[in-house]
Amino acid sequence: MITPLLPTRSPEQHEVLNNATLAPARYVCFGTFHLDLKKEELFKDGTRVKLQGKVYQALLALLQKPGEIVTREELRIQLWPSDTHVNYDANVNTTVNKLRQVLGDSPDQPAFVDTIPRKGYSFVGKVRYVDQPVMPQAPRPEELSPGATPGATPGATPGATDVERADSRASFFRTAILSKWFTAAVVVLVIASMLFGAALVLYAHR
Repeated sequence: MITPLLPTRSPEQHEVLNNATLAPARYVCFGTFHLDLKKEELFKDGTRVKLQGKVYQALLALLQKPGEIVTREELRIQLWPSDTHVNYDANVNTTVNKLRQVLGDSPDQPAFVDTIPRKGYSFVGKVRYVDQPVMPQAPRPEELSPGATPGATPGATPGATDVERADSRASFFRTAILSKWFTAAVVVLVIASMLFGAALVLYAHR
């Protein structure tokens, strides 16, 4: 019977995973993102974001010390076992750059991952822990139609007051009533003209 080989982790990597397990809640929220520590998945506005293993570990290491400096050496130890032969500096840079790409972050104007020259990195975004995943909120009606007032009369000027809308409706009704009276007057004049013409014809044939 052959026993399958399991991937080995350094004591430092085990510490990172243990710290994630002991987090105060299952989900870590920052910006429009939330990280599911149990499933090791990242979501943005409720949509899952693909995250490579090393990038996830780097994010986890930074989130465990928000606002504090995580040195490059700490990242190296947590991401790669001591017996791994790689170019650590280049790989740390590549991993952090990939993390920034996933988060839509910029090293020049960091919203989440800030570079601390000659030391390492710091997670500068606001972090909060919740027990339930954060669902994206539907936009409010006033956000869908800027300047519109809830319950406003269709066709009314955006931002108009109740008095202005009342005056507008009254003016509309006055115009409609005057238009009807004008039409009736025209009809009466036409009929009167026809009767007068008929009377003249009858008078001429006498």
